[in-house]
Amino acid sequence: MKQIAAIIFENDEGELLLYLRDNKPGIPFPLHWDLFGGHVEKGETPEEALIREVKEELGYDLQDYKFFRDYVCLEGDAYPNIKHIYSGKINIPIGEITLYEGDHARYFTKEEIPVLNFANILKEIVLDFIKSGS
Repeated sequence: MKQIAAIIFENDEGELLLYLRDNKPGIPFPLHWDLFGGHVEKGETPEEALIREVKEELGYDLQDYKFFRDYVCLEGDAYPNIKHIYSGKINIPIGEITLYEGDHARYFTKEEIPVLNFANILKEIVLDFIKSGS
């Protein structure tokens, strides 16, 4: 089963940083909100994949993060996978964020999360994170 490592970024105001997926042919869940992260490659740990993916997508050197939860995703995604979810702080002003993958990034308040269109099961995951108070 494929493995994915992703992070829920939160700033000091309690807002969550998400990015809007590209609208390209063949991409799963185009124009849906997503977490930063991606596939764990052969020989990589989920933590190594997370650090690599955040650098590739955001140009950000991730150093401080913590494990949140694993989710087994058997349906509702492009293929069955295990999502390794982490959390971390980020306080880069939105105007200073350079996005290397995706359409654009944005901070959202926790109250805005329930009405967003997320890729796959990510809305459930982000709502679990908010409810946990982590």
